[in-house]
Amino acid sequence: MFTQFITILILVSIVGCILYGRRLIRTEKVDAVFGNPERAKGGTHWIIVGSSAILLIWLYYSWDIAKGFYPKSANELCQVAKVNESLLGLKYQFPIEEREFKSTSIIKIENKNLQIITNEIQSSPNLSSPQKTTLIGFINETRKLIPLLTNENLMETDTKIQIKEMTEEIRLLTSNFKKNNYPFENDEQKNERLRAVSEEGGWGITKIQSGTGSIEDTIEVPLVPATNKGLKFDAAAKELEIINDKFFKLRNHNLQFKNSIKALKDKIKEYRGNLDDTEEVASTFAKNIVKIARRIEFASIYPPNALNEMQKAIVEFDNVQKSEQGGLRFVDMFLFPAGTIVSSGTSCSEQGSGRWLPKPSDTLNKFILMSKPSVGYKNIPLLWIDMMDVSKIIGFILPDWIADILPGEYPTHTKDGVVEQNFKGSVLKVVTGDFKLFKIPVPYGHIWDSFLRVFLGLIFGILIGVPLGLFMGLNRFAKGFFDPLIELYRPVPPLAWAPLIISVLGIDNTGKVFLLFMVSLSIMIISARAGASGTQLSKIHAAHSLGASKKQILRYVIFPNSLPEILTGIRVAVGMCWGTLVAAEFLAGTTGIGFVENVAKKYFQYEVIWITIFIMGMLGLLFDVTLRKIIDKTIPWRGKG
Repeated sequence: MFTQFITILILVSIVGCILYGRRLIRTEKVDAVFGNPERAKGGTHWIIVGSSAILLIWLYYSWDIAKGFYPKSANELCQVAKVNESLLGLKYQFPIEEREFKSTSIIKIENKNLQIITNEIQSSPNLSSPQKTTLIGFINETRKLIPLLTNENLMETDTKIQIKEMTEEIRLLTSNFKKNNYPFENDEQKNERLRAVSEEGGWGITKIQSGTGSIEDTIEVPLVPATNKGLKFDAAAKELEIINDKFFKLRNHNLQFKNSIKALKDKIKEYRGNLDDTEEVASTFAKNIVKIARRIEFASIYPPNALNEMQKAIVEFDNVQKSEQGGLRFVDMFLFPAGTIVSSGTSCSEQGSGRWLPKPSDTLNKFILMSKPSVGYKNIPLLWIDMMDVSKIIGFILPDWIADILPGEYPTHTKDGVVEQNFKGSVLKVVTGDFKLFKIPVPYGHIWDSFLRVFLGLIFGILIGVPLGLFMGLNRFAKGFFDPLIELYRPVPPLAWAPLIISVLGIDNTGKVFLLFMVSLSIMIISARAGASGTQLSKIHAAHSLGASKKQILRYVIFPNSLPEILTGIRVAVGMCWGTLVAAEFLAGTTGIGFVENVAKKYFQYEVIWITIFIMGMLGLLFDVTLRKIIDKTIPWRGKG
């Protein structure tokens, strides 16, 4: 129901926003000339259209619309796929979906192979004339085996009877398949099947093993038929499988063929036994001739008209089963784009875009489960709230050396084994957080860890990079001294630094934050330097003429003019930091979005991979939108001269 509601809501939103936009264009008076940035402001309705279109495409190509509106369709298509798989083996023998009979194809191939060996024997310099004559004789005898199989007069009565029985079985199946009550299930069988359907779960259902924090995926598509139509196809597939097995076990071996091939094998065996080690070439040719004879023996070769009735029966059943699919064929055609449900052995699976593009409903469900502390991902939730004592935060912020610089000694135990606390010991407890105060909610989890790493790396880069960049833009010494250092490490990809930094600083947060700091530092230095050096000279002269000091010029002229470049640099740095963080968490980490994606990649958990991609995009968008608001509030003069 949720998917249906969302789909209808998206369609209504798209149509409504497009109609509103067209009406706005006709009624709105635009005074701004072409090229004025004011013309690009607003347009929330087009944002809704764009976002809704992306979500609608995702719903459609992930087959979530099919799942929402026709939840049993995958199960029914699974049963249809079972029938098609069973039919495929039978059709393979006939010119139904192939160009010719399988018998014809085998005969052409083996005659060609015999001709190739004949040419090789005749042109071989390592064979004597008697050897060539003998081997050519073996080839001629092998060729004569084929007419013994294709001659209808030599075909045994038992083989004809078995083919006729299988043909009648297919025709009976066709007749029964048309009946509404096929496969004639009784109440007990129906109850047992429905119980199995209930235990198996629905399409794309994911089971959770609570307590361990692990997520176990069940089969993609339920196998047990959940509808009457699915039951009909499932029963037909089982009958076809039995017929298929009987047909492929059948061999068209008459007595004359058996005697001829046995005689040929015996001759070649005797011939090879009489050869010595110097006649290895002749032995190899004889061995290859036997291989062809055995392939002919085990191939399904029949007279050209022997299987005509069976072919007609198969075609008739195929047409009936396509007709019985009814509206399911249109559901498959229109709601399962770029693929369908296929059957392979004892399982059914999605084949196409629905396989690698997770459904929004499943993705949302898994996101909610991964956010719970009881499930999480590797025992850690994506994002949750934990109650933490304020003392822990104080202990994290305050450095321990505050207690060390105080006069006096730390408390020692008495002869009675009692430790009497003094002032210095009490201060140590405060700076280390070894006391109880009150608890406050604090976020934790994979998302929070990644967010905090990016935020800290970005803040450190801004605090050091902006002042240094302004200094380099205004001072010749600073530019000459620091520029080579910055330009030396800036072109190096962050991933090249990652192994070294992680090896030196460890795999914990310190190494990752320092790597992100290096990424943001160079960007902020270049942005601030470009802003400072790009300040209009007329504004500086105007400030001088008004009696402004150097500090006032820096604060009221240069820094405000550099802000657009600085804030743009921050936006660029955010994207670079996210990309670097994920790579760093790929290399070494036990928490974070990159760590989650790396583990999910190993186990082909596509929903989890898409969740991490979506989270990174949303967090990046959150940073960017925040910066846009800051830019609009702090530098409203941007682009206005």
